[in-house]
Amino acid sequence: MNIDFERALGAYLGLACGDALGAPVEFMTRTEILARHGELRRMVGGGWLKLAPGQITDDTQMALALARAIIAGDGFDATLAAEQFAAWLQTKPIDVGNTCRRGIRRYMLDGSLSGPPAEGDAGNGACMRNLPLALATLGDAGQFARATLSQCHLTHHHVLSDAATVTLGAMTQALILGEDLEVARAMADDLVARHRQFRFAPYPGRASAYIVDTVQTVLHCLFTTTSFEECVVAAVNQGDDADTNGAIAGMLAGARYGRAAIPRHWTAQLEGNVAATIEAQTRALIALSPAAHSDAGTVG
Repeated sequence: MNIDFERALGAYLGLACGDALGAPVEFMTRTEILARHGELRRMVGGGWLKLAPGQITDDTQMALALARAIIAGDGFDATLAAEQFAAWLQTKPIDVGNTCRRGIRRYMLDGSLSGPPAEGDAGNGACMRNLPLALATLGDAGQFARATLSQCHLTHHHVLSDAATVTLGAMTQALILGEDLEVARAMADDLVARHRQFRFAPYPGRASAYIVDTVQTVLHCLFTTTSFEECVVAAVNQGDDADTNGAIAGMLAGARYGRAAIPRHWTAQLEGNVAATIEAQTRALIALSPAAHSDAGTVG
């Protein structure tokens, strides 16, 4: 089983770039973005969080925290993940989703690793951070699905969040392992067949933090564009939850097109040592994966 490292790294860097590109226009409408920026293609900074150009938000920060937990534990452990999320929350990050905050605080108060199913948990916060698990479980779909549900339920316990996070992660894995876009499309179509709420063609045009809106936006952008940049630009210019939609679109597009397709001026602008940390984490996570330990496993 061949792991394409350039696609794996493209997925992780793509997530961070989509987050940083979209965060300054979070909560703006498509019309407002057009009036202020034209078509946003540069990391401009600003926005309601008054970000610096290239600054990441909770989308990437929580993925980095999950990766730290997986690497420290030589695999996924829900308690280690919860501890990393709690440590991250205690740093007073610039932005935290309400459902993520509530779930982390629940763990900090009573040590529980899951809350009961709740209609209010159908946001995109579990999906946005799940990429490290996809990398660490390459080659074992069952392990990925089980760990993903546990990871989701630390903060989000909803059937639609669960289904979307598993499917988008599995699509990312397939692309990293060299499958073509038609295979990913079949997986997306299966999600829609099981949960008609996710139907994305024709695109309804909503881009909120509701997991259905996020999935529809991301899949529409992935399957109607032909490059990494166009996919991510299309996602963030929808506005609303632009950072998370951009991050998840970047994850999938990065897995599809690879690191070389990501504009260099985007990766160069990522804050601090984020790009270097992502590359180191990607190597460590892949090294843990069943695919890397199979007899035929190679990292290309």
